[in-house]
Amino acid sequence: MKYYIGVDLGGTNVRSAIVDESGQVISELKRPSYALEGPKKVIGNIVEMIEMLPDYCRCEGIGIGVPGPVDTRNGMMTMSTNLPGFTKYPFAAEMAEKLGLPVFLDNDANVAGLAEAVVGSGKGQPIVYYLTHSTGIGGALVVDGRIISGRNGYAGEVGNIIIDRNRQKYNHLNIGAVENEASGLAITRIGKEIIGEQIQSAKDVFDLARQKDPKALKIVDTMAYDFASMMSVVGHICDPHVFVIGGGCAAADDVYFDLLRRYYNDLVHEGMKDVMITKASLKEPGVIGAAMLVRSHQI
Repeated sequence: MKYYIGVDLGGTNVRSAIVDESGQVISELKRPSYALEGPKKVIGNIVEMIEMLPDYCRCEGIGIGVPGPVDTRNGMMTMSTNLPGFTKYPFAAEMAEKLGLPVFLDNDANVAGLAEAVVGSGKGQPIVYYLTHSTGIGGALVVDGRIISGRNGYAGEVGNIIIDRNRQKYNHLNIGAVENEASGLAITRIGKEIIGEQIQSAKDVFDLARQKDPKALKIVDTMAYDFASMMSVVGHICDPHVFVIGGGCAAADDVYFDLLRRYYNDLVHEGMKDVMITKASLKEPGVIGAAMLVRSHQI
């Protein structure tokens, strides 16, 4: 049995764990990430945590998931909004020097997708497309157990895909970007506009839809069509064996997954209609997926 170290680095907390090749977490630590205090503090904290893990030096290597696009070849972030000072910082190289183990870095959505592809709901499938449906919308393409990150680390950033040019401009994303129309934040915004200020989250809209509230049902139906439109773009590019959907909104799979399947099938070629669309299954995909980064580089 081989063992790997996974690090899930966020803007608030960081988790470090030893994970075996089946995805089982053997030992885990959690601490504040000190994200705003700069690379030296953040990295020093992670090194301390790893050194506290039992027999860490016997592990095959270290994988780290970070919130932002990554230059995977050079092991550094290309944009670090939530981790000031980390843009172009030699993160992986410094960690490797301090701990004497190979270190691999990738985006947090990518590593969550890798976890689901290798040991989660996509296990055993050659091409897995993971979608995180939460406050925002992100994705990861995993082929034969390896993440396709792209030249600049932006592969899978599906939130900016345009699903309708006749919408409003909200932020830096394209007009009609799916993240601005179908994310948890968007569902909340639309719910407030149509239903009222009692809507405080996407969950409120989903709960009303379960109660057959007509306004909520309409919001969910439009969201599902928009989300399926984005999925159809992805499908026509990489034709995955399975779409795995995670994130907070996926907890409402009973409300909108059947709609996704119907609209996706309406939007793709006849031969693509048998794709599986399923819910993510792992409780800790971030730290498990980070550990699986090491395994993926041994394939």
